[in-house]
Amino acid sequence: MFVLLLILIVVLFGFGFLDPLWWVAAAVLVYGVTRHGRGRGGGRSRSGGSDLGDYRDYRERRDRRERWDRRYSRQNRARWRREDRRDHEHHR
Repeated sequence: MFVLLLILIVVLFGFGFLDPLWWVAAAVLVYGVTRHGRGRGGGRSRSGGSDLGDYRDYRERRDRRERWDRRYSRQNRARWRREDRRDHEHHR
């Protein structure tokens, strides 16, 4: 799809030497393609597919959430152990 748009833009630019109206058409097409790409989450990823970019975003959010959960669950476990020790000491 991207290759076809690129070819169309080049052809319209070439026709622009015959009639400048084609340059306007090529510029509008370039503008539309770039605006559409930004609307889908920042354009295409380097690897090409937007699905792959979506998966990378998902994986990054998932990894960040897992790091957060691990960090705070460790702190909570330590706090719970301290509280359990205090409870056991008070009940003796």
